[in-house]
Amino acid sequence: MGNKYKQGETVYFTSSNGTVEEAAVVMTIAGFVTIRFTNRSWGDRVREDRLYRSREEAEAALKE
Repeated sequence: MGNKYKQGETVYFTSSNGTVEEAAVVMTIAGFVTIRFTNRSWGDRVREDRLYRSREEAEAALKE
């Protein structure tokens, strides 16, 4: 099974407080992706299903 996201790719993360954050993929392992936020100096490890390829996709997911 291949990774859905590649290292260095820009993705959009839906946070629990209802905002969309832009991030870069650092590493992917077993359905989890380590990301680094573009507007911060830190990152997080999240499930692939919380990431989107465009801001529009992420915002649409929040409205569901």
